[in-house]
Amino acid sequence: MILNIVLLITGVAVVLWGADRLTEGAVGLAERMGVSQLVIGLTIVALGTSMPEFCVSLVSAIKGTSDLAVGNVVGSNIFNSMLIVGCSAMVAPMTILKSTVRKDIPFALIASIVLYMMVVDGDEANITRVEAAVLVVMLLVFMFITFRSAKDVPDADIEERHYMNPWKAVSFLLLGLVCLIVGSNVFVDNATAIAKSLGVSDAVIGLTIVAGGTSLPELATSIVAARKGNSGIAIGNVLGSNVFNILFILGVTGVIAPMQIHGITSLDLSMMIISMILLWLFSYTKLTIERWEGVVLALLFVGYMGWLIY
Repeated sequence: MILNIVLLITGVAVVLWGADRLTEGAVGLAERMGVSQLVIGLTIVALGTSMPEFCVSLVSAIKGTSDLAVGNVVGSNIFNSMLIVGCSAMVAPMTILKSTVRKDIPFALIASIVLYMMVVDGDEANITRVEAAVLVVMLLVFMFITFRSAKDVPDADIEERHYMNPWKAVSFLLLGLVCLIVGSNVFVDNATAIAKSLGVSDAVIGLTIVAGGTSLPELATSIVAARKGNSGIAIGNVLGSNVFNILFILGVTGVIAPMQIHGITSLDLSMMIISMILLWLFSYTKLTIERWEGVVLALLFVGYMGWLIY
């Protein structure tokens, strides 16, 4: 058990480090090719921050532990909407961008409802290739809307760019990819072993340990951003991550390996939807999430985790 825990922590550390290297290398190559900062932010960086969850979910689905894959996404979204936003708001009241209230939160809520309908649409909960393809199409629509709404934003001065050596960029890209693959396998194998040792389901491990582990960077980043007064952008990124988690991760994973789901309950999926509705309501009032609202979100998260563990 101790060895499994050490290897699990090592696996998530390797995955997170690999995601950073992969993103850094990809951004370096994109800048060399003259791609705008806006496009880089909306695509490479957004995908890069979702790579830990994606690799863990993909490896889980391929190895037949679909509950771990879906639990990772559902748990990460609840973690993002309740704990990250809650803790950040408790540090400093958070100003929310209008685009976040009008586009990001509604789209994340729609994606959550669609996932709920797919999982509980019959006696056997599963995500088929056709349903996964629907998620991918929704992702393309989201990206189109995002690009269209941001097309008038001027690009950063190209003179300010510090170009990375192309060989270094390629090396970072390949190194990051290898770390993601190796780290994800180690992480999933040991998370599954711990679940069996403790007598709990893959779903609970996915909703708690796996989801928390892959979302820790967003928690740290958002709290620091809140302290520095950049909360609007941070929350936009968190919500964008929620959309990518469902549409990109489960969409692509489901197309590659259709998922049979056994341990993810309607309550887990409902909590994901409720967290988005609360976040939308709190954000809609004065475009600000107050400290007390952050406390409410954080307490709901603690209560939900307590219920899962119990």
